[in-house]
Amino acid sequence: MSWFEIVALLLVSTAGFGWLNRRWFGLPNAVAFVASGLALSGAVALEEWLWPGSGLHDVVGGAVRQIDFSAVVMNGMLAFLLFAGAFDLDLGRLRARAGPVFALAAIGSALSAVLVGGALWWVADWLGAAIPLVWCLLFGALISPTDPVAVISILRGVEVPEKIEIELQGEALFNDGAAVFLVTLLLGALAGGETPRGWDEVVLVGLREVGGGIAIGLATGFVAYRAIHAIDDFRIEVLITLALVSGTNVLAQRLEASGPLAVVTAGLLVGDRGPRFAMSDRSQRIVSGLWRLIDEVLNAVLFLLIGLEVLVLRFADIDLRFVLAAIPIVLVSRLIAVAAPALVTPWSRALSLGNVPLLTWAGIRGGVSIALALALPDAPAKPAVLGATYAVVIFSILVQGLTLGAVARRYAK
Repeated sequence: MSWFEIVALLLVSTAGFGWLNRRWFGLPNAVAFVASGLALSGAVALEEWLWPGSGLHDVVGGAVRQIDFSAVVMNGMLAFLLFAGAFDLDLGRLRARAGPVFALAAIGSALSAVLVGGALWWVADWLGAAIPLVWCLLFGALISPTDPVAVISILRGVEVPEKIEIELQGEALFNDGAAVFLVTLLLGALAGGETPRGWDEVVLVGLREVGGGIAIGLATGFVAYRAIHAIDDFRIEVLITLALVSGTNVLAQRLEASGPLAVVTAGLLVGDRGPRFAMSDRSQRIVSGLWRLIDEVLNAVLFLLIGLEVLVLRFADIDLRFVLAAIPIVLVSRLIAVAAPALVTPWSRALSLGNVPLLTWAGIRGGVSIALALALPDAPAKPAVLGATYAVVIFSILVQGLTLGAVARRYAK
């Protein structure tokens, strides 16, 4: 199947499922498209079981295998989705909640990664599964950060207090850089000594990833802002923002800095200053509308792909007990990682303990975790880690996503 046919099939499926959801079900888009992908995967598997050799499973499964999910998400979709989320975020409100956002995105994510990895390693040993500690820590690193695409998509349909919404969106936008950094370090250890040798080198790598990403985003964002300020032509302004996203992401990758952080920084800068100082009302409406459209379309395709990825998982290599144990471990670790900053950091007052249940349940995982898991090197432990990642993501989107509104009404302070 050609790439054009695959893209056409994805768009037709996305449009069809989107229409059905809007017409009959009214579910949050993230939930609807993941459920649709799972339903389609189940229907294809059932058809293969009822009529072996019909070829439908091979055709659909082959098309899904042709899509390098990890590359499509990490090197393509993610940059545009992060920019769209950052462009639409109120920078003033984000500054006011900067402390809690940092506590959740940095301290909370790192603590959760260690807790998840350690607990899962203990469970694996108890179950008799030979999964090395470094692989359990890799799972903790890739599953602990909340997914910006999933969080922002689901929050659109949920009434939560403004300060909590800002904290969740800010955490989700900024913690991808931490996830990629931790996964990179652990992969180096897995490869045998390719990781930095001491804390000084770890700090240098972190500064290059985080500081470099922010610096690149500020530089490219400022250039784009000045270019938009100098003209009044919405067509060129749209092109500038598209070039900004792709160019910033590629430049950051080439310089071994964090592409997600660079794109988020550029999006926050242009999204804050552009509409206020550089764009006419007409340009602002068109550019903002375009990025909302890009966000919706890419979100829909991504969540459908998450559901379809079940067709290429090797279930025979997965210990179901290990996979199911990962769900409560991730939830409890998230609870501790959210509560700890609320108790011991300088932002304890801003992070009310009364909001911990809501912040815990709103920690939605999505395509970034699956993309990172798929990119892991082949090893006996990979199927278990991939299966656990997929289980947590599906539970997170379907169960937590569907019930987040009820939790918000009960616990929001």
